[in-house]
This record gives sequence, C-alpha cells and structure tokens, in this order.
Amino acid sequence: MNLLVVIPARGPSKRLPMKPLRTIAGVSLLHRTIALARRALADEPSATLVVATDDERIAAHAELVGCDAVLTDPAIASGSGRALAAAHLQPVSPEIIVNLQGDAPFQPEGALAAIVAALRMGNADVATPVVRLDWAALDALRAHKQAAPFSGTTCVRHPDGRAMWFSKTILPAMRDEAALRATGDPSPVWRHVGLYAYRLAALEAFEAHPPTALESLEGLEQLRLLELGQMIATVEVAPARFDISGIDTEEDIIRAEALIAKHGDPLT
Repeated sequence: MNLLVVIPARGPSKRLPMKPLRTIAGVSLLHRTIALARRALADEPSATLVVATDDERIAAHAELVGCDAVLTDPAIASGSGRALAAAHLQPVSPEIIVNLQGDAPFQPEGALAAIVAALRMGNADVATPVVRLDWAALDALRAHKQAAPFSGTTCVRHPDGRAMWFSKTILPAMRDEAALRATGDPSPVWRHVGLYAYRLAALEAFEAHPPTALESLEGLEQLRLLELGQMIATVEVAPARFDISGIDTEEDIIRAEALIAKHGDPLT
C-alpha cells in the first residue's frame, strides 16, 4: 500500500514559539523527529516522508537535513488537518497516512512500523499504539495526574485490540486492586501513545466532521473517530526508552536533556 508519513510542524506556539527549531542537546526537535521516522521506515524504501509546515523557516530547516517539506495553510489548526493537506498535495493519493507529530521525537521503537502493519493486515480504519502499564508505571501516572490531571491518556480495548474508549481518566476502575497486584501480572491499564496511521478515507471523514460533544469534553480528537463509527486498532508496543510523550514547554526540554545526559542519546 502507498504509504505517506507526515510530520506536522507548526511555527506559532504560545508556550514554545518556533518549537520545531528548538534544540535538545544541540539537535533541533524537528531533526530528531525526522531521524526517528527514517529509522522506522528503514524497511519501507517506497514510503514518502514529508514535513508539513506553515513556516518557510521550518521548511528550509527540514530540507537542510534532507527531508522534503510542503507549505500548508496557516489556518489549519491541527496536526491531522496538516497531514491531510500534505496527502492531497501528493502526485499519487496515499492509501495510508501516518501522522507523526513533530514534537514527539521519543516515540517507542517500532511503534510506527507496528501501526502501519496493523492497517495492512487488518480491516481497521485507523491504528494507534498502546503500552500496558506495570504497577510502578501506573503509580507514576497517578502521581503525575495529581498535578496535571489532563496529561496522559488511557485506552479501554477489546481483547482483539479494537479500541472501545479513550479517556484522560485512568480506566478501568479496579474494585479489588490489591488482589490484582498480588497476581504478579501487569496492571490492566493501557496508556495511549499519540501516533496514528489512517486510511485516506478515514482521515478525510474525520476532517470533514466538526468536533463531537464527547471529544470536546475530554479534549481527545480520537473520540470523534469512535463517535463516527470508525474502527481503531490498538497495537501493543514496548514502552519508550524515555517516558516523555512530547515537548511542549521549557521544562520538557530540560527534562529531555537530563534524560539524554543520564541514559544516552537515542539519536545515536
């Protein structure tokens, strides 16, 4: 299937202006994300990788590190909208579009390839990765949510991997958690990783529909897909080397640089 991987990279940002060009340990955020995509696409020589941006400086930087870039309408507010705009600019319509956010260079290894494989082998409309939390990771997520309740998304999934729901609340609730912990099994909580592979028709349907009520309540656009009746395949992946989902603030940059100093740079 014709595969397009789009890295949306928007210039304006209230918390971190020109975020794609900010550096982490001397390497720009955009360059790190491009490198992540290239590693993931090592077995996909026919795939197209492109940066979709609203700023000529970002496009020039992408091309400086050897990645094609397209300029999209500055009025487009979301990464998914920018990914669709990039898809419509391709000479041949892609069958699968991956939206790899430009501020998430520390994705789990193998996640991109896994969701593309899930669409190719199954009949889902969209595929996205999830990580099963061990009890220590669940405890850490609960502690983090005390300060940032809308940080971190959990997923309730069918045994065959179909997504049933996503929430900023930690789901499912556990009536007898002590007994579950005593079994030695991981927790029943799945954490969602914000990476998506869409069939073209699914992405077009998503972008054509306004935000839904439940999507607006939770602040999760994947709920629009579920409310539209789209099937989302969730794919289990191993946890990322660094537990940092994205770069949104100066504090995130400091934390990422501290993790690199301690554990080494995943770029190398």
